[in-house]
Amino acid sequence: MKKKIFGFAAALLLTVGLAACGNSDSKDSASNSDETTLKVGASPTPHAEILEHVKPLLKDEGIDLEIVKFDDYILPNQALEEGDIDANYFQHIPYLNKEIKEKGYDFVNAGAVHIEPMGLYSKKIKDISELKDGATIITSNSESDWGRIITILQNADLVKVKDGVDLETATFDDIEENPKNLKFNHSIDPSLLASTYQNDEGDLVAINANFAYGAGLNPLKDSILLEEDNSPYVNVIATRKEDKDSDKIKKLIEVLHQEDVQKWIEDKWGGSVKPVAAEAK
Repeated sequence: MKKKIFGFAAALLLTVGLAACGNSDSKDSASNSDETTLKVGASPTPHAEILEHVKPLLKDEGIDLEIVKFDDYILPNQALEEGDIDANYFQHIPYLNKEIKEKGYDFVNAGAVHIEPMGLYSKKIKDISELKDGATIITSNSESDWGRIITILQNADLVKVKDGVDLETATFDDIEENPKNLKFNHSIDPSLLASTYQNDEGDLVAINANFAYGAGLNPLKDSILLEEDNSPYVNVIATRKEDKDSDKIKKLIEVLHQEDVQKWIEDKWGGSVKPVAAEAK
């Protein structure tokens, strides 16, 4: 009887020991996965496409890049705040700064990647000289884009803002001169502006480049007015402040700034997506 009890106890200890080893291996595996996986939220075009291109390069560095696509401008920062992703790649610097200020996000700009020129498009006119008095310009409801659009219009001598106003943060209330009596509709979500254009609404529609690409538009070829090259609206990799110096984030920035990757970006979009140098912020 004692032998049977001893045998049962030994078997039980062996089972518990194996289970403990199994749990340890499982935890080690999960830990290793966390260390090698980089989850980045991105707009489908061009951001996610650029990330797909560098995915094999990161794999060579021992990092598994997981790309999570978002079709709006709100959820990517919420997902980053909640820890669902490690970084995001969809927003320009003024928008990131505005989100940090208004929502208290503890985010940082980990590195600049490219500029997408904002364009104004029309199905009603072929040249800006054809724009009629009282024309309606439709823009997004994203206030961080308003100064950008107003700058394009001011450079085209269509409006003039009050002296002393910072164009980067200008609003439509800051327009002092409007010789053509242009009307502004800034109530549309950015993701819907391409559809607004396709539906022939308004006289000019300001569309962010990523949504323009999605609608088959090329900013360089199809826009009536186009943002100039000195734009401060650089698209960046954003991450939580605590992760800024992580090896995974650093390696992502490094591969995005490789010369062959930057050339691929220029060629892929015919120069309408412009990569920026590593030192740009």
